[in-house]
Amino acid sequence: MQHAEKGKVYLVGAGPGDPGLLTLRAASLIQTADCIFHDDLVAPEVLKLAAPTASVENVGKRCGNKTITQEQIHALLVEKAHAGYSVVRLKTGDPTLFGRAGEEIEALQENGVPFEIVPGISAGFAAAATVRTSLTDRRFASKVIFLTAHRAQSGEEADFRPLPSDATYAVYMPGSDYARLARQLLCAGVAPDTPCIIISHVSTPKEQVLSTTVDGLKHTATLPAPCVILVGEALHPPKEKTGREFSPPVQPS
Repeated sequence: MQHAEKGKVYLVGAGPGDPGLLTLRAASLIQTADCIFHDDLVAPEVLKLAAPTASVENVGKRCGNKTITQEQIHALLVEKAHAGYSVVRLKTGDPTLFGRAGEEIEALQENGVPFEIVPGISAGFAAAATVRTSLTDRRFASKVIFLTAHRAQSGEEADFRPLPSDATYAVYMPGSDYARLARQLLCAGVAPDTPCIIISHVSTPKEQVLSTTVDGLKHTATLPAPCVILVGEALHPPKEKTGREFSPPVQPS
């Protein structure tokens, strides 16, 4: 086990929820860090790995409910590292994807704090594993595009235009208005009958899966957050791709 170093900050990916999907490096750091500052959606089972003597603090900003600002998070990381503590900044999924890691990296660099980034399994990849599909099935998709439907603070909607047709899209933070997301995708040139799969609480006991199409999103019940939505021709069931019989791993809710 490689222990967390004193005076250093680790930006660690907590994965999608299942503690079994943590990397060995991530688990080791969580177990040995003096201070852990975690996102709101980090699974309780992951946090249980922390040492009994560790300080564990939720610094999440979920659904606009902000009990702490991003600048205050920066200050905490810098303060604890300068005080000689080992610090883990624990982020859901992978720390470099939609997790404000860029701002935290900049703050650490400006204050001369040594840091390390520890990758994690992102929800989009865990979702693909759940529905047993390849995001880059070469017959249908030559690329994967990560999107977020989360609105900017200005209130403007995300503009996806233009989107290539030979891609699988992984939509993070889709919100509760699936009809709006459907309009965004359609305006970006995605065909109405393109398959969509919504995965809620991926890799956890609360996981739910719902299959539809881009046009069908307009009339689809909202699943509990956090969700990731996969969109693309690569999501067609294997029977449709190859002509072979196929028993789906999950049934639409």
